[in-house]
Formats: sequence, C-alpha cells, structure tokens
Amino acid sequence: MELKVYGIKNCNTMKKTFDFLESEGIDYGFIDYKKSAPDPALLVKFADKVGFEKLINKKGMTYRQLSDEEKAQLESENAALALLSKKSSMIKRPIVQFPDGSIILGFEPEAIKEKL
Repeated sequence: MELKVYGIKNCNTMKKTFDFLESEGIDYGFIDYKKSAPDPALLVKFADKVGFEKLINKKGMTYRQLSDEEKAQLESENAALALLSKKSSMIKRPIVQFPDGSIILGFEPEAIKEKL
C-alpha cells in the first residue's frame, strides 16, 4: 500500500500538502472527494483510529451552512459519518494514510516525515 492523501484538490491546505510531499520526493496517491465520494466504510475506519469528532471540519463554510438539524446529527457517530459521506467538503483535510494503515489529520509535515 502506498501513501494515500484524501481531500479536495482546490483547497489551500491540500496544495500545501502536495507541495510538501513533492518537495520531499514522497510518492503518494490522491483520492479526491469531489470525484469519488468517500465510502462510509472508509470513514468508519478513519473514525476508529481518531474518533469521528476529529473528522469534522467545523471551521469551513460547509459546516457553517448546515441547518441546526444537520448539526445535531453530528452528535451521533453513524449519522455524522453518513452526513460526512454526503458532504465531503466537511471532512478535515488532508487525511494522510500511511502504508501501515495509520493516519494523520491535517497538514502536519513533521509528523509525516517521522512516519516515513
């Protein structure tokens, strides 16, 4: 399994991640949520590693535009993961998945280097 980066191509944090990986000569595969919605089973695997709450990007526009009813759904893991699957822009990015299956949320260059 190669290093995988999950996210949305047109995101500043993603661009920093791509630039970092390329400058370090690190090969990776990119999974774009806009082209391929995240599989709920994959989100469950990520949630098992870091907790579903950490997958939710509460700073972005997608979250801020949610109705109160949708925000309430984020309290339940199953409902939250279903909503994240539908509204993938709300998933914290990037998610960097290493060959051993471990993940890092967000742009953490030093943590990425340590894991490789």
